Amino acid sequence: MKRGLIVRALLAVMLAVGLAAALAGCGEKHEAVTGSAGATQSFTLMLDWFPNADHAGIYQALADQDFAKAGLDVHVEVPSDPATPLKLLAAGKIDAAISYEPEVLLARNQFTPLVSVAALVQEPLTSIVSLGSKHITSPAKLKGKRVGDAGIPYQHAYLTTILAKAGVPAGSVKEINVGANLVPAMLSGRVDATLGAFWNYEAIQLAQLHKRPNVIHMEQVGVPNYDELVVVVRKDTIVNHPDLVRRFVQALGRGYAAVRRDPQAAVTNLVHASPDLDPKLQLASIEATLPAFFPSDSANPWGWQDPKQWAAYGQWMLSNHLISNPNAVLDASTNELLAGQGLL
Repeated sequence: MKRGLIVRALLAVMLAVGLAAALAGCGEKHEAVTGSAGATQSFTLMLDWFPNADHAGIYQALADQDFAKAGLDVHVEVPSDPATPLKLLAAGKIDAAISYEPEVLLARNQFTPLVSVAALVQEPLTSIVSLGSKHITSPAKLKGKRVGDAGIPYQHAYLTTILAKAGVPAGSVKEINVGANLVPAMLSGRVDATLGAFWNYEAIQLAQLHKRPNVIHMEQVGVPNYDELVVVVRKDTIVNHPDLVRRFVQALGRGYAAVRRDPQAAVTNLVHASPDLDPKLQLASIEATLPAFFPSDSANPWGWQDPKQWAAYGQWMLSNHLISNPNAVLDASTNELLAGQGLL
């Protein structure tokens, strides 16, 4: 992952400047957010994982024909592996991908020219979750416990950061890689808690099983705030086809606005697209996540990404040696394509 090529670093900066210049000429007030009459453009979006409540606005926008009204024929694909979307995006196999802020920075650390253009979920969903019977209500109570995670390096760094802030010796906590089996690992007693379960999904699932889960939120115990889910495109797509991305992002924003107006209808559309989903769990998850789908400041449009937050989280990744290239953080996200944004 570490590359010390100065020339490539300079190229990354030059590309970033080029992106800013290109965006300066494509302000939102000069661009239409509806397609040409009778013409549609194909647009492929890959999810980060299987369809779930986090993606409700995508399927709502499809059901309401928001994409079609914007002149887009959107095809949604589901990856076989969460590591796949950004690789396929970088290779030009898809037009956009749903991913995670840390994954975007990891990709950019390898000089992959990807940019986040909207925040789908504007706060961390990743959390420390445990069964109520374990009485783990604070990081201090992790001492002497077994914590399961998915074996992702930045999750290990989360745990290290949290334990250090709480004054808990790292050696007193046993970290166990349980892969994707976060809930089974807790229910079976293999681990006492998991770091990686989402408070809006696995925690709700456990609550519906009457396990009275305790949840510790990352950003409240030492990990910098970040956008859990984001919409990512290639930098050259923004430069060469800004109107295409703008129409997609703003249609998606209308889908999430519809979810807020009628969560039950959103569940109906989501389950219609993926019949194996549990409607009760999806509705509870959507209702819990609604505030995180939108900026805390109502003056900002749907999809808003706080540049200071991205910079702080990027610095944390640099400090924890998760990335080594400072340019990975520079212009990793943009708000220029959101409703009402863009330079005149």
